[in-house]
Amino acid sequence: MPETHPTSAPKSKVLVADDEQVIANTLAIILNQAGFEAKAVYSGEKAIEALDTFEPDMLISDVIMTGLTGIETAIITREKLPKCKILLFSGQAATADLLEKARAEGHEFEILAKPVHPTDLLAKLRS
Repeated sequence: MPETHPTSAPKSKVLVADDEQVIANTLAIILNQAGFEAKAVYSGEKAIEALDTFEPDMLISDVIMTGLTGIETAIITREKLPKCKILLFSGQAATADLLEKARAEGHEFEILAKPVHPTDLLAKLRS
């Protein structure tokens, strides 16, 4: 008789988008070690491409990126995957203007300031 193993709950999938590769990779490593299935990409465009194949439960994106901004990426993500939790982070003052524009268009996103401490990030993802 074959052995049966209890099936553990599937890991939450987190897509990390940041054009600073070190930050994206570091966050993905931290999340993977914390029990998530995390994947790092280095642009908003790559994040959008990954939505169909990776199907994340959560998107963590830098706001200020070349090409698609994190806010544009978040809006497209929400359209494609309405249940995907979105968390933006930024270390730049220009973020406020972009967030205000998104709010005016009816989009609300949670934002964390860079540098984000891993403990704070994990607490947000688990809430």
